[in-house]
Amino acid sequence: MNRSIRSAAVIGSGVMGSGIAAHLANAGISCWLLDIVPGALTPEEEKAGLTLEHPKVRSRLALQAIARLKKTNPAPLYREAFADRIRPGNVEDHWTELAHVDWIIEVVVEHADVKRALLQRIETVWKPGTIVSSNTSGISIEAMSAGCGPELRKHFLGTHFFNPPRYMKLLEVIPGRDTDPEVVRFMTRFCERTLGKGVVTAKDTPNFIANRIGTYGLLVTLREMAANGYTVEEVDAVTGPAMGRPKSATFRTLDLVGLDTFVHVAQNVHDHVADESERRVFEVPSVLRELVARGWIGEKRGQGFYKKVKPAGGGASEIWALDMTTMDYAPAKKPGGAAIEAAKAAKGAAGKLKALLGAGDRYSELAWNVLKRVLVYAAERLGEIADSIVDIDNAMKWGFNWELGPFETWDAIGVTRSVQRMEAEGVVVPAWVKEWLAAGHETFYRREGGRLSAAYGGAYIDVEQRPEHISLKALKERGKTVKSNAGASLIDIGDDVVCLEFHSPNNAIGADILTMVQMGVEEVRRNWRGLVIANEGRHFCVGANLMLMLMEAQDEEWDNIDFMIRQFQGAMMLLKGLEKPVVAAPHSMTLGGGVEACLPADRIVFAAETYFGLVETGVGLIPAGGGCMQMAQRQSELLRAVPDAELQPLINQVFETIAMAKTTTSGHDAARLGYMRSGDTVVMNPDYRVFEAKRHVLELDAGGYVSAPQERIRVVGDTGKAVLKMAAYTMKRGGYISDHDYVIASKLAHVIAGGDVPEGTLVTEQYLLDLEREAFLSLCGEAKTQQRMQHMLATGKPLRN
Repeated sequence: MNRSIRSAAVIGSGVMGSGIAAHLANAGISCWLLDIVPGALTPEEEKAGLTLEHPKVRSRLALQAIARLKKTNPAPLYREAFADRIRPGNVEDHWTELAHVDWIIEVVVEHADVKRALLQRIETVWKPGTIVSSNTSGISIEAMSAGCGPELRKHFLGTHFFNPPRYMKLLEVIPGRDTDPEVVRFMTRFCERTLGKGVVTAKDTPNFIANRIGTYGLLVTLREMAANGYTVEEVDAVTGPAMGRPKSATFRTLDLVGLDTFVHVAQNVHDHVADESERRVFEVPSVLRELVARGWIGEKRGQGFYKKVKPAGGGASEIWALDMTTMDYAPAKKPGGAAIEAAKAAKGAAGKLKALLGAGDRYSELAWNVLKRVLVYAAERLGEIADSIVDIDNAMKWGFNWELGPFETWDAIGVTRSVQRMEAEGVVVPAWVKEWLAAGHETFYRREGGRLSAAYGGAYIDVEQRPEHISLKALKERGKTVKSNAGASLIDIGDDVVCLEFHSPNNAIGADILTMVQMGVEEVRRNWRGLVIANEGRHFCVGANLMLMLMEAQDEEWDNIDFMIRQFQGAMMLLKGLEKPVVAAPHSMTLGGGVEACLPADRIVFAAETYFGLVETGVGLIPAGGGCMQMAQRQSELLRAVPDAELQPLINQVFETIAMAKTTTSGHDAARLGYMRSGDTVVMNPDYRVFEAKRHVLELDAGGYVSAPQERIRVVGDTGKAVLKMAAYTMKRGGYISDHDYVIASKLAHVIAGGDVPEGTLVTEQYLLDLEREAFLSLCGEAKTQQRMQHMLATGKPLRN
């Protein structure tokens, strides 16, 4: 069947339901959001003279939920305007609308009887072929749909989003016994491509994959803590980044999730598993029940395992931790020890884990005693909760933000050695793991010739890679590197297209990257159809090498700084003037010089989660790698396209954006700040960025690409500069910016306006680049700018001096 999903209905407007509706809206899907009809008026409704029959009252819950979406932080919507794609309603007046949508998602209370009754009611208006799913976090899909007819059951499955739906990558797809495999295939692809999710297929078992293993891990940690007298702070110091887990570790995670929610999830497994030993593990510890009884359930109530305490004498809040022996709070302490320090010093998740386990102190013992149980439990559940170790690993990485899944972790610490230690300590290792080792295998995963395979049914089976997922790492392993140095590489990504990949520390732009840009331009000019600029780092690029710049400024090596800026500008102009198409594919943090590396491209393919901005004013500088010139040029081009437009308002907006170091809140938000042009696009799944960028290169090439000619840039000149400086002066007089902020803003105004030339003057690109460089050099010599640079390097936060 040729399916598509253009419209949907979400039933249940709570935090999860409204979050799912928001993400559907993010993906361009029109969506109904339905909830029950209230039984009483609010005081505000009474004051407004409304009655219970008024549409605003009857759909109040959905209306309130949509309003909250616009105020929630972090934002569930890519752009606030996307809320217009969500239509508020209620389950009485708008019930028949379910017959006109392509996907119905129930997100009501986690109670099997309620969900079962709702599904039977949905069936009364259900249009055959429409997909129906439940966002349950653990209730049986089979039991939920038992009262429905066979045709609806064919089109029913679980789609378990993780909270918050916009930001969490994991989506567990759970087929029932009667679910049509074609529906499962379609929903998997749809959720990957259109919603940008990482999809795993889970069995219809209690809590599915991620919550089953994650809850188990948290419970065994609590038991290990109680047995050996570890503190809350000690457990979190060990079970966070040292083990390749998030900074929230164990107890901050529980506080974020909510202890009441966690108890419910654990109880669900306890009540529905048959194995008595497993049931005992999932018995909720008395300390958790006590905390829930006291209302100390985490952040939503202000305290759980941690709480913020305001000092009696005033000042910043302090974090206090719970002493579980006395049930009192005290200022949180930072544990130290050989294992913790060794893990901090090690590189990468695997290196940190080995260092942690190898130190031989009590923290090593804590890590090992937790880890061995989790690894064995994951192996025991293979075949029960999922058929594939890949799905189990991905579920934990995408749902709990582990850097390595259980089986990847096992490979990292050594399967043979760790199994021997487990058995020596009396741990029963699953038979299939021992058979796997006996067959001569040493790891659960194997990578050969750039292809990844995983243990499955006694043999290595290739891990399926979507055609849209171009892995630069795998291509390099297959020998597809064309050129490389310490900071960047050129990689053949197929179809006569190469990718410029940054891989310097933190992807900061330095001499190596700029050299590779120059080499890459020459290489592409001679031998390739076009160039993609992308990488697989945690962030695309957070700017130029600030440390090097500060050192040169403190040593007053102005010629060196001048050379570096000229080199940066020159490399960007080479990209801009290349006779072959260039497409940039930024993701995550793309700041300062990272933005300037994208602006020369013919097109930009933004990842949906891209935080993009020229933020140099935060360290006392202005963009000088062509950022000011490029943004001024874009406004001049807009003026040519719309002859009746005025240039000054356009320049005012650019000035405000750069001066205030504004960044986008998403890839879609780039349009609001003037960073997105008509040919630029947003891709929902970040794994598909390189593929999409390559597709754009090929499209431009096939269309007979000709690079844009250099045209002079119309500027607002001295009169426009006066307007910009007056706006900055007004901000200073109002106390909104400091004296040094005004100095920076004045330099920026001079560059953006085109200097001291008459309004309407046409200037060259190089003229504006020279203004950029001169202003940048001047600011580098300012003591307060150097203080800002130093503060950013030391704290990661801007200084407003």
